[in-house]
Amino acid sequence: MTASEQTSTGRALVEAGSAVAGSMCRAAATVLFEPTAAMVAVDDRFAACLRAVADEEAGVTVLRERVRAGAVLAFAVEYAATLHRNGRSARTDGWFDPRSGDRPSADELAEAVVAAARRSTEERRVRHLGYLLAEVAVSPDVDLALAGRALRLAGSLTWRQLALMAGVGRRDRVPLPMTPLEDEPRAWSAWGAREDVADLQRSGLLDPPPVPVRPVATLPRLRPADLRLTRLGVLVHRLLVLDLLHEDAVTVALADLGLPRT
Repeated sequence: MTASEQTSTGRALVEAGSAVAGSMCRAAATVLFEPTAAMVAVDDRFAACLRAVADEEAGVTVLRERVRAGAVLAFAVEYAATLHRNGRSARTDGWFDPRSGDRPSADELAEAVVAAARRSTEERRVRHLGYLLAEVAVSPDVDLALAGRALRLAGSLTWRQLALMAGVGRRDRVPLPMTPLEDEPRAWSAWGAREDVADLQRSGLLDPPPVPVRPVATLPRLRPADLRLTRLGVLVHRLLVLDLLHEDAVTVALADLGLPRT
């Protein structure tokens, strides 16, 4: 195999993700391309799906896009191995089977996830895009259209918005501050963070919805502790596995709002 061929294989693509996903990329590549030598296992059909998309994307030459493509597949392997170890089996409802006149849903979603990762300059989100791919593979209640909706929404959210959603999702375990949010903070950074919350409300991901300001009425200001995930918010939170989003990111997001973590 020539040097050029060694860097244009699916295995090389997964290993190239180390700049984002770290040293586990090599282990993930082993799971996919040399499973008998791997220390962990994933479902054979899921592995075949990831191998196929890795081979298809192997020719990506833009460096950071290549890194993100490899990393998202490595993260998908990492989370799929955890699910497999915890007894969550891959779905058996035809997700991995060719459809009439079309390819399997699993292959279509895998391509969409890799494309989303390649576009994602906020590289911290790549981990959770990979988790989405693995989570949907064990979730027979989620069809391709629904997974696509969650993926598109994820692409429209900033990292800080994902961190805020993670904080709201775990608020019963780690309470959110009771301090009211300012509607128009003076500092630009706090104003931007407050707009992130408002956008999540306007997008139907967080309740309560934003209340129109009335010149005469005096309304109580929104408190982070009052925020709840809507059904759409629960879907995005679940499929991106935001329960595993690092706690430090939630702390930083609250600090951006000018609030301490309680």
